[in-house]
Amino acid sequence: MRVLGIETSCDDTSVALYEDEGGVAENLVSSQVDLHDVFGGVVPELASRAHLVNLLPLIDALLKRRELTLADLDGVAVTAGPGLVGALLVGLSTAKAVAMAADLPLVGVHHIEGHILANHLTAPMVLPAVVLVVSGGHTEIVHMPEVGRYERLGGTLDDAAGEAFDKTAKLLGLPYPGGPQIDRLARQGKPGRFSFPRPLQHDPRIVFSFSGLKTSVRQACDGLPRPLADQDIADVALEVQEAIVDVLVLRLFQAARRKHVQAVYLAGGVAANGRLRERTAAEAVRRGLHFLPPERVYCTDNAAMIACAGWHHLRAGRRDGLDLDSFARAPLASWR
Repeated sequence: MRVLGIETSCDDTSVALYEDEGGVAENLVSSQVDLHDVFGGVVPELASRAHLVNLLPLIDALLKRRELTLADLDGVAVTAGPGLVGALLVGLSTAKAVAMAADLPLVGVHHIEGHILANHLTAPMVLPAVVLVVSGGHTEIVHMPEVGRYERLGGTLDDAAGEAFDKTAKLLGLPYPGGPQIDRLARQGKPGRFSFPRPLQHDPRIVFSFSGLKTSVRQACDGLPRPLADQDIADVALEVQEAIVDVLVLRLFQAARRKHVQAVYLAGGVAANGRLRERTAAEAVRRGLHFLPPERVYCTDNAAMIACAGWHHLRAGRRDGLDLDSFARAPLASWR
């Protein structure tokens, strides 16, 4: 089975092919970072327009690179949500047109499921597992007994961890996107200069909160002389990263202990963070749990993860009609 994947949930236009043998055959991404950098974040209307310009040429390029036509495909998978509705509609409308024109089955994929199954692109997942989904818009922990069965164990009460990284970067005058900048500069920081809270760390629930942490970081930055010295920036970056990672790792293994799973996984853009991967790996070894981080190229939004998820749906016999709609928000639901 050969599945075309389309991902346009935010500011990256991406198309991919996933096949029975070999997994990801191709994954193309057109980034909009330069377009949104001047605004310090994603502008939804600009993102939608860029998807309109980029998507069809990307599909054409993908097929030409593989020397394929639409007739060689066995299905189309597309991100239905959550995400920016205008951006999602571009991908969804295109997927419907391709499916109808080539008489192919269509399947809509929940964006979070795509991120979770990005781990499957590296190696077959060890299940049951708990997955920490952490990005600019999401921070939650999901129990996964098998592909297609999901139980949300808990999540953030306010802001996402990725947003805390990005807001800190903005306070420090770092370019967009801020998360990778914090990760890079934290390696040059000197520990102990700043102390930031670990919100709700003693709460027995599987919950997160990062709004108070962001306030604490802003107050610390306001107390520093301007312009900020390079060492000031690195020291703040180090301690913010440690505070966020401490809470993320604590909750992930709290969930693993409660569910008696065999493995833990990371998913989403923040899964590329070096310190988070390092701490998760060390704790997994200590507890005797399997952990293999997703390849960094599959942590951010990409169509390979959507094509992979769609492949699982289609193999299980699940299909969507041409009345499939996009959605800005919705929890990840089991479909198996």
